[in-house]
Amino acid sequence: MNFDVVVVGGGQAGLSMGYYLKKENIPFIILDDCLQIGDSWRKRYDSLILFTPRSYCSLSGYPMNGPSAGYPTKDELADYLFTYATHFELPIKHDTKVFEVNKKEHKFELLTSQGTMEAKQVVIAAGALQDPFIPDVIKGRNENIEQMHSTQYFSPGQTAKGSVLIVGGGNSGAQIATELSRDREVTIAISHPLHFLPLRLLGISIFQWLEWARLLYAGIDTKQGSWFKKRADPIFGYELKKLISKNIVRIKQKVLQVKNNKVHFQGGSKQYFNTIIWATGFKSDYHWVKVEDRLTPEGKLNHQRGVTPIQGLYFLGLPWQYQRGSALLCGVGRDAEYLLSFIRDAYY
Repeated sequence: MNFDVVVVGGGQAGLSMGYYLKKENIPFIILDDCLQIGDSWRKRYDSLILFTPRSYCSLSGYPMNGPSAGYPTKDELADYLFTYATHFELPIKHDTKVFEVNKKEHKFELLTSQGTMEAKQVVIAAGALQDPFIPDVIKGRNENIEQMHSTQYFSPGQTAKGSVLIVGGGNSGAQIATELSRDREVTIAISHPLHFLPLRLLGISIFQWLEWARLLYAGIDTKQGSWFKKRADPIFGYELKKLISKNIVRIKQKVLQVKNNKVHFQGGSKQYFNTIIWATGFKSDYHWVKVEDRLTPEGKLNHQRGVTPIQGLYFLGLPWQYQRGSALLCGVGRDAEYLLSFIRDAYY
C-alpha cells in the first residue's frame, strides 16, 4: 500500500494533522492502534476530569459541546474525539500498530500489524506519553504490597483497604490521592516541592489568564516561552493542597527503594503500605523510528518545531514542541498548521 502522507497516531495530534491535510486536499491515512478513536482516554481511571475547561478542549474547526467553563470527563473527551473524526470524515485505519518506520531512498517504509506500507511523508503523532514509567527502585520480592502504575488504576474498589502510597506529584497523582483519601490513609511521595495553580482566578479560567499573559502559546524561542518552560508543571486546583494542610494526605520525600515489603524514603524513614500507585508518568520511546539522524547527539528527538532534518519526516504532539499548548488540545492545532506548510510544499 502506497500513500502520499501517513500520520501515525489517531489521538488529538493525529486528528489535528488530519484536519489540516484534508482541508488542503492532500491525500493521507491515519494509522491508529486502537479499535475506536478515543479508546486511549476511555481506558483511563474512572474519575478523571481534565484540568482544561471545554473552551480549551477543542481541536481546530469543531468546538466541544457543553458549558464552555465546565471541565469535561475523560469519556466526554473520548466521545468528542470520535465525533471529530466522524464529522470531518478523516481516513483512519484502526487496529494498526506500527512496528518500524524506515527510510528507503525517497520513500518511507512502515512495517505494521496490517502489512507493509510506503509513504512519501510521515508525521509521527503517537504522543510523548507512550510507555508507563516506574523508577528502578523495587528490590526483590514485595508480595505483601499491592503495586500498580496509574494507568492500571481505575477506581478505589480495585485497591486494598488500608494505607496507600501515591508516588509522583503530577495532576493524575493528585486526583487519585484526593479520591482515595475519602476512606483510606493516603501518603504522597514527591521528589520536588508541589506547585499549585487555581482552576479559576476571579471566576475566570487560569488558562484564559495564561493566554492573556501571552504565556500559553508563547514559543520557546521567545522570552515569555523560555521563562515559562523553566517553571515546574503545576497541579491545577487546590483540593489536594487543602487535604495536605489538614493532614488528611501526608507528604513524604522521594522514594529510594521498595524492599522487604517496606518503602524507604529520602531522609531515612521507612514504612509499610498496603498499596503503592506509581503515578510516575511515562517515557517516550521512538526506537521503532529507525531513521538515521532522528536523534541529536544527546539522544533527544532531532527537530525544530516538529520538522526534522530528514526530508518528509515530522513529529507532532510533543510536550513543548514549540509552546506550552503543544501537547494540549487547545494548542496542538497550531503546530499541525505549521507542519502543513512543509508537507504542502513537498506534495505540490
